Amino acid sequence: MSEPRELPRLLLAAPMSGSGKTTITAGLIAALAARGLQVAPFKCGPDYIDPSYHALAAGRPCHNLDAWLVPPEQIPGIVVRRAQGADLAVIEGVMGLFDGYAGDDDSGSSAHIARLTNTPVVIVLDARAMARTAAALVAGLRDFDPRVRVAGVICNRVGSPGHAQLLTRAIEDATGLPVFGCFSRDAAINLPERHLGLVPTAEPGRWQAWIGEVRARVEASIDLDRLLVIARSAPELLVASRPHPQPLSLSGRGESDYPLIAVARDEAFSFLYEENLDMLREAGAQICFFSPLRDHALPDGTGAIYLCGGFPELYAAQISENQPMRESLRAAAAAGLPIYAECGGLMYLTEAVVDAEGHSYPLVGLLPGHSTMTGRLTMGYRTVQAQADSWLWRTGETVRGHEFHYSLWEQRPSALPWLYACLPDAMRPAVNPEGAHADTILASYVHLHFRAYPVLATRFVAAAQAAMSGNPHPQILSLTGKGEISH
Repeated sequence: MSEPRELPRLLLAAPMSGSGKTTITAGLIAALAARGLQVAPFKCGPDYIDPSYHALAAGRPCHNLDAWLVPPEQIPGIVVRRAQGADLAVIEGVMGLFDGYAGDDDSGSSAHIARLTNTPVVIVLDARAMARTAAALVAGLRDFDPRVRVAGVICNRVGSPGHAQLLTRAIEDATGLPVFGCFSRDAAINLPERHLGLVPTAEPGRWQAWIGEVRARVEASIDLDRLLVIARSAPELLVASRPHPQPLSLSGRGESDYPLIAVARDEAFSFLYEENLDMLREAGAQICFFSPLRDHALPDGTGAIYLCGGFPELYAAQISENQPMRESLRAAAAAGLPIYAECGGLMYLTEAVVDAEGHSYPLVGLLPGHSTMTGRLTMGYRTVQAQADSWLWRTGETVRGHEFHYSLWEQRPSALPWLYACLPDAMRPAVNPEGAHADTILASYVHLHFRAYPVLATRFVAAAQAAMSGNPHPQILSLTGKGEISH
């Protein structure tokens, strides 16, 4: 059953990456918030960095919308649930409007999210090297898929008032679509970038000042009233019921007795879906954050550990110098605590990281071999299949995930059991082994979204509860999932 929900909303998309979506989206959110509106921010695709800017601008968390990782029918419900109490939702797209899983499949694209949520699309057009051709490009985006409602345009990196007039006249006359404003070129508001994209706001920086500067430019350049009219024209969302993780039976216990999962969170470790944490809480967990950079021990009472992704290579010296935390993690592993690590978390568990300059820094050493930074990007969606029973998986279960990294795990022993098999897809036709399953350590470069397979949250919490009860090797196979991807 589906029920309709009213929610004004916009989706900002572009013909290609690098068009300025993140800057304009963050400035728009800040400008609307300055009017006293509660704005719920969202980001299409498997992105951890851009959402940090939108969360800062909105004053509330930014959530990911990925219709390839998560069953598509769940997307409208995520929007409505995460926009609770907001006056409108603002969604930033990913890459180009129709760029998704493959050349013949736009699953996970901005267009896919717009179709699923029936959200009006505003095109952010990098117009710095074009004039009338801008109209042809906009017309093509508007007409490529009639199920996607392109409602107007914001021109970015415009050279002069005359250039802005020329672009506006060409687009409006040829397409009938409104130009809501023209954003001038300004190197002063360019965001710093490095190998994985923008710099996350979890790291030191003048982020709040940058938000203020971009907001001022949006207020001066973009017709916010017309954009709000478009947002309020969005039809009601049809929301399907959502699967919940099965909560553990904790009757008679106080909240302080709930299983505690220690989650890494600091400048070096910040790549984590908030939805995953919420699902762990729904399943009965307490979440306690700790810093591998600064804390000297895991939180008291830890029952399981979640090491998320991030940039451990940039903080390798500081992480390496924090020997008490490394020893605390080794003691937790020796005691049989469940440890789940993704990407940067995997790197942290190896013996050392070798940075781009060739410097090596000792790390936790629970996984043999070392992580070496390279100039080669490994990225893409993955479908992974569990290779053995564990506290989190049953053999043969499959789920969708993604990876995005510049490091390689080198000198990995061939005898170390693999965690997953990455199944063939359009980009990689062969089966590829991935990760490691070493006692209670489950580590991989692949990031997962627990909403795709809710039983993972229940099993995670069950394993933490068992460890806290003195049973470090819990039997969790009665907690079954669907056994395969559902979309």
